[in-house]
Amino acid sequence: MDISRRDFLQIAGALGLLSATGANLFAGEAGKEKIKKLSFSNIVDFEAKGKVSLLHICDLHAHIKPLYWREPSTLISAKNLVGTPGFICGDSFQKFYNVKSGTLEQYFDTYNDFSELAKKFGKMGGISHIKPLIDYVRKERGEKNVLLLDSGDTWQGTAVALKSKGEAIVDAQNYLGVDVMVGHWEFTYGKERVMELIKKFKGEFISQNVLDNDPFSDNFEEVVFPPYTIKEVGGAKIGIIGQSFPFTSTANPKRFTEGWSFGLRHESLQEYVNELRGKKKVDCVVVLSHDGFSVDQELAKKVKGVDFILSGHTHDPSPEPIIINNTVILIAGSHGKYVGRLDIDIQKGKVKDYNFKLMPVASNLIPADKEGDKLIEKWYKPYNKELNEVLGITKNLLYKRDTFYSTFDALIGEAIKEEMGSDIVFTPGYRWGTTLLPNDKITKDNVYEMTAITYPEVYTFKLKGDKIYSLMEDIADNVFNSNPLYQQGGDMSRLTGASYSIKIDAKAGKRISDFKIGGKPIDLKRTYKVSSWGGNLQNAGTSLEKKKIRAVYDVVSDYIRKKKVIDIPLKSNVKILDFNCGCPQKGAKC
Repeated sequence: MDISRRDFLQIAGALGLLSATGANLFAGEAGKEKIKKLSFSNIVDFEAKGKVSLLHICDLHAHIKPLYWREPSTLISAKNLVGTPGFICGDSFQKFYNVKSGTLEQYFDTYNDFSELAKKFGKMGGISHIKPLIDYVRKERGEKNVLLLDSGDTWQGTAVALKSKGEAIVDAQNYLGVDVMVGHWEFTYGKERVMELIKKFKGEFISQNVLDNDPFSDNFEEVVFPPYTIKEVGGAKIGIIGQSFPFTSTANPKRFTEGWSFGLRHESLQEYVNELRGKKKVDCVVVLSHDGFSVDQELAKKVKGVDFILSGHTHDPSPEPIIINNTVILIAGSHGKYVGRLDIDIQKGKVKDYNFKLMPVASNLIPADKEGDKLIEKWYKPYNKELNEVLGITKNLLYKRDTFYSTFDALIGEAIKEEMGSDIVFTPGYRWGTTLLPNDKITKDNVYEMTAITYPEVYTFKLKGDKIYSLMEDIADNVFNSNPLYQQGGDMSRLTGASYSIKIDAKAGKRISDFKIGGKPIDLKRTYKVSSWGGNLQNAGTSLEKKKIRAVYDVVSDYIRKKKVIDIPLKSNVKILDFNCGCPQKGAKC
C-alpha cells in the first residue's frame, strides 16, 4: 500500500522529524548552499508491496559516524565482465542507471564532481542517521513485518572498533536492531573474540559455509555457526541462509581462524535451500551473503530455488536488482551510505511481486537520533584526545578505492618508504576507509579509518626482482580473472617507488610490462628492499630490521606530523594498455 501524506506526517512527527509547526526541517543550509526540493519524504518515498519488508546494510566497516566516501574512478576487470553491474563507474554508471548530474544520486553513486557535491549535500551515513530510516519503515509496516539484515564487514575499520575489539560496533548493531548477520573482517578479531561478540550481539550470526576442520574437535566437519534461520514476517515464513566470505582464510592471516574452513560451498547451499523449501515449508528463501556482487551473480547460476540474494563485500551500490535464473540479487553499497529496502508480496507460499529501493543516508537531510549520538559519544570519549589530534592538512582529495591507485594509499606508501628506506612498498588494495576533501584537516582518527586492522605491523624484507614481478602477476590474475569465482574482491596492491603498464586482457602471467623501480627497469636478479603491511607478503622474503617493526597507523601519523601539508598527486603510476573500461581512456594513466 502507498502511505498517504497524512500518514507520513503522523509517522514523521512521532519520530521527531518535523518542527513544531509541521514544516519540513530539511530545506535548510547544507554547507553554504541550500538543498532544494529534497527532504526526508523524498528519501523514504516508496511503493510498498505485500506485507514483508527486508532492510539491508552491508560493509559498514565500523563507521558509526557520518563520513565522506567517494566511489571509484576506475573499476576494471576482465573484458567479459567490464560494463556489467559491479564493474561500472563514473559516466558509465550514470548512463547505465540514468543518473542525472548534480543530483544526490550522482554524489552517492559516482566519483563525478565529488568535492563540489560534497559541499552541497554533506556527509553520508552514521548510525544516528540510519536509525530514523529504519524506524520509519518499522512504523509504517509494523514491527513484526520488518527484518534488518547485515551482510558483514561491520565490526572492523575504525579506531573505536579496533580499540574496543569490536564491542562498540556490536553495541551499534543492537541499537539499530540488526536481526541477522554474516561475516568476513569480523573474523580478524580471532575465533575466541568472535564468539564473545556473538554472545553480546542480540541478533543471529549464521553461516552455512564455515566448517570445523580441526580433526581433534568433537565438531569436526560440522558447521561452526547455524547455517540458516527461519523468521515469521508479515504472516510468511522467510528462510535466511548465511554465506560468510568464502576466502577468509586466504585473504586474511590464517592464525585468526585456525581450525575453521571456509569455501563457497554451493553444493551444501543447494541442500539447505532444498531443506527449507521441502522440510521446513518456507514461503521465501533469502541468501544473506558476503561473497561479492559478481560472485553472487555466478552463484545464482549454480543454485536453484533462491528468491533473493542480499550481497556484500565488493561495496557496490546497485540501484536496480540483477535477476539471474529467477534469483533477484541486491546490494546496498558500503560505509553506511545506504539502507536497502526490499518489500515482498507473498501469496500462497510463493513470491508474487516485490519492490526495491536504496535509501540514501544523507546525514544533512535526516536529523540525528539522540540515542545514537549518545552511543557514539560513549564509545569515542575515552579516545577523543588521541583521535582528534590534527596531524596536518591535505592540498588534494585523499580517497580510497580505485583499481590501481588512490591518494590515501599513496600517502601510506610514501610514509612507509621514508620511514623504512625501502626501494618499493606494497599496500593492500583494501576497499574500506574514508575520503578527505581538499584543504581538509587530517586527524589521527582519519589515519585509523584507513589502517585500523588487528595485524597493523609494517614489515621490511629482502625480495628478488623476479619474485616481485611474479607476485604482481599473481595479484593481477586474482583481480582480473575472467571467472568471478576466482576473484577475491579486492583491488590491485598499490605500489610506491615503482610503476608499470598492464594489459588486462592478456593471459595470466603476461599482463605486466615496463615495470620500473626507482625510475629504472626492474632487475630480475637484483635483491630489493621491500616493505609491506596488512598481509602475508613478508613471508615471501628474508626479514630485515626486526627491531623497527611498527604499526602502520603510527608510521603514517608521524609522517603527516612531519610534513604538515600533504600534497599527493592524483595521477596514477599505472598505465592501462588495452581496452576502455568506460572509466579511464585507453592508453591513459587511470
